[in-house]
Amino acid sequence: MTILKKNKKSHLKKNMFFDEGVDIARYDQVKYPQIEKITEKQLGFFWRPEEVDVSKDKADFHKLSKHEQHIFTSNLKRQILLDSVQGRAPNLAFLPIVSLPELENWVETWSFFETIHSRSYTHIIRNVYADPSHVFDNMLDIKQIIECGNDIAAYYDELINKPSKKSLWMCMMSANALEGIRFYVSFACSWAFAELKKMEGNAKIIKFIARDENTHLAGTTTLLKLMRREDKEMDKIAKECEQESTELFVKVIEQEKEWAEYLFRNGSMIGLNETILKDYVEWIGAKRMRAVGLVPPYKVPLANPLPWTEKWIAGGNVQVAPQETEISSYVVGGVKKDVDNNTLKGLSL
Repeated sequence: MTILKKNKKSHLKKNMFFDEGVDIARYDQVKYPQIEKITEKQLGFFWRPEEVDVSKDKADFHKLSKHEQHIFTSNLKRQILLDSVQGRAPNLAFLPIVSLPELENWVETWSFFETIHSRSYTHIIRNVYADPSHVFDNMLDIKQIIECGNDIAAYYDELINKPSKKSLWMCMMSANALEGIRFYVSFACSWAFAELKKMEGNAKIIKFIARDENTHLAGTTTLLKLMRREDKEMDKIAKECEQESTELFVKVIEQEKEWAEYLFRNGSMIGLNETILKDYVEWIGAKRMRAVGLVPPYKVPLANPLPWTEKWIAGGNVQVAPQETEISSYVVGGVKKDVDNNTLKGLSL
């Protein structure tokens, strides 16, 4: 492997993966402008955790019941683990086999934003918990968390250690399921607290994270479609892997439902319980499956069981405390100045 390459083939004629490596990082001419648009959109969403005031959350946390504290802290642990994997894995797995500059740049941007998410959890922990070890120390001892982490890592490890078009396809499918499904039980809980005027700083951060994850979902969905379109062999692999891909998504959905059981084993909270969360996961999971050409093998709820979550996912008009206004205004502005209505045209998010 060499860092500086001199390619014979034009970057406009190369495939996205497993072709000549990237030589010159140029974006004036790109083979896939839709990838470049998603990167521009993501960069427009840049934010820093310190912009969000979470000081009130400490007092709120101590007013929560024991089982509500269990829900909040457990979700924080799981989110930390997922983004610990996702913060490093895309770079390690995809960059060695990327062939286009706009795709290389998107993967790097994707991973960078995942590290922002990881840093945001530390920002929350420092402000809410007197002893951060209360969150960090036993994280890997929780069965539902480590099983989820192992499943995510397995697809990345397969691609890193045995790179092939099939391992790439399945890894991208796994990343798509992660970005589109795996966080949403935790997200719903955070927003349910905020609906009750509790832990509102945390909910603002989760709103920013959800906005980023939707962009990452758009990116992986776009890549899955383009990979099939540009490479007949990849299209053949995708068809051969349809059952395996379906089983992957179903397992992700089941793990999210198991996580809801773990969270609510000691009691529910106002506006949210285990049953409705399971319905929500099935609804959003079916939506994600259809977007990548898979058929959900179960009866899907006809409408969003948690319609109030839509206001948290759509847009980015996050209310900020007065001391946050100057710093955060450009973040909110970035949401209002979406690239355009056609940026993610053809994608069902």
